[in-house]
Amino acid sequence: QVELVESGGGLVQPGGSLGLSCGASGSIARISFMGWYLQAPGEQRELVAGIGSWTTYADSAKGRFTIARDNAKNMVYLQMNSLKPEDTAVYYCNAAGALSTRLESFNAWGQGTLVTVSS
Repeated sequence: QVELVESGGGLVQPGGSLGLSCGASGSIARISFMGWYLQAPGEQRELVAGIGSWTTYADSAKGRFTIARDNAKNMVYLQMNSLKPEDTAVYYCNAAGALSTRLESFNAWGQGTLVTVSS
């Protein structure tokens, strides 16, 4: 009932920048949290940055990545600067909130977008 669609991944050289976007659609009454996670090959998915009533960043993202949200459009963005090869991963968008069709919460994931940092 809630769909997340990501865009903006790709190949970038070390030290470069890349922006990711994610839009949520469906039977949404309210989104309380939106965030970005990454999953490297053979590793668990981990939080990169999240925004709700607070904003949080992984230590590896602090000072390099910026998360922003457009509540009117149900969009979340991740601006990534000074990228490093170790940032290479599939990045997933996540959103949690309440459905408009029934008194239930949702926790939705996007399909993932690959970010490759390599020269």
